[in-house]
Amino acid sequence: MTSTVPNAGMAGAHEPDWPAAHIETLAHLQAMLRMNTVNPPGNELLLAQHLETALKAAGIETQLYEPTPGRGAVVARLRGDGSRQPVLLMAHMDTVGVETEHWSVDPFGGVIRDGYVYGRGAIDDKGMLAVNLETMLLLKRHVIDAGGTLSRDVIFVANSDEEASGEWGMGWLLRHQPDLVRAEFALNEGGRIRVVNGRPLYVALQNTEKVPHVVTVTAHGPGGHASIPLAGNAVLRLGRALARISAYREPVQMNPTTREFFAELGRVWPHREERLAMGDVASGDTRRVQRGARVLERIPVFDAVLRNGVSATIVDGGMRSNVIPTEATATLNVRTLPGHSIDGVVRRLERCIADPLVSVAVTERGEDAPASDFGSALFVALRQSAQALDPALAVVPYMSTGATDSARLRAVGIQAIGVLPFPMNQDDEDRMHGNDERVPVASLEFGLRLVYGAIWRVAR
Repeated sequence: MTSTVPNAGMAGAHEPDWPAAHIETLAHLQAMLRMNTVNPPGNELLLAQHLETALKAAGIETQLYEPTPGRGAVVARLRGDGSRQPVLLMAHMDTVGVETEHWSVDPFGGVIRDGYVYGRGAIDDKGMLAVNLETMLLLKRHVIDAGGTLSRDVIFVANSDEEASGEWGMGWLLRHQPDLVRAEFALNEGGRIRVVNGRPLYVALQNTEKVPHVVTVTAHGPGGHASIPLAGNAVLRLGRALARISAYREPVQMNPTTREFFAELGRVWPHREERLAMGDVASGDTRRVQRGARVLERIPVFDAVLRNGVSATIVDGGMRSNVIPTEATATLNVRTLPGHSIDGVVRRLERCIADPLVSVAVTERGEDAPASDFGSALFVALRQSAQALDPALAVVPYMSTGATDSARLRAVGIQAIGVLPFPMNQDDEDRMHGNDERVPVASLEFGLRLVYGAIWRVAR
């Protein structure tokens, strides 16, 4: 049985049957998880065709593109009255790879077990894709078909290649179909709803993100037969350089997003020492910031938003066990804070290594983008939607450490906000890109109601 949406202001608009919508969302998600879209190669076209079929069957204006053979992009639109600019709902169809032998279930089976649905992409990003699809279907049924109107077009985008370069995904759409994705606001992945001590504690809405770069460290030394040890061995030289990097920490740097994040989170955080530390880092007082950072650095997810991050990811050197190579390299993944120079990080790493036979070079540069306004209409709509579901939830702006397609949108003037709309604890969230990736079945309804409620509020 449906009931009229409170304060709808739209004749004929009705609230969805949420249990039924939950079941439908789960079915969509399972179908998506059973399509292998590991990137590379992606092969998202089959999933794109599935989405196109579902949207067109509901009478929603939909276009399917194939940027390159086997890759897909879906753009669908619910028309508003044009009094305000569009809002974009976006999610990506591709996933990272799997180590099947380390999974307890088929990673492409959409298996439900112990209250979870398992599968590669359940969190990143097919769960949100399923919620976005259902949101479009519900808006069509319960607003448009019920005789209501929207003030904005609501645009649905499912794109490819987010887990790689993005050139065949949002990058392609912005280059080749920019008018189709032009909007004032965008809702994308990137945030968090964190369960702490068994209950949802806060909603982190991503309004900016760190910038990813690839840095190569190269050690040089004399080569020769391994039977004669050489003091300048490049492999050992690289090892010493990496040991120094491992002990090095970039300085703590706060920005408006992280100050607001810790200030608001500190009002509800259950652990006293950490709560006080959050107040310290948000204070603007240099001594207090450093004192608070010493406490919060024990928690990797908090430490990562306090400073530029440096992670060693690949080591390479040598060709035979009996040959000392003249060169050995290590790849670093460096995530800089918005507005911070990767070249400055490289200079500090060079000083830290302090070896003229070790070079540090940027081999891939990320692109910075301005932060989105955490006082915007979409941010407010998300906060209202979240607190309508759970008034105790704190809603905070968030700088993500991972990269998303939102940076591309912010660079062209779209106010993008990111959220992973499913309440999860840290253990489940850590399965993203890992083994046995899963999302709680019960959380799908919360995520759907959050996204639908926010889009309805900002587009009504």
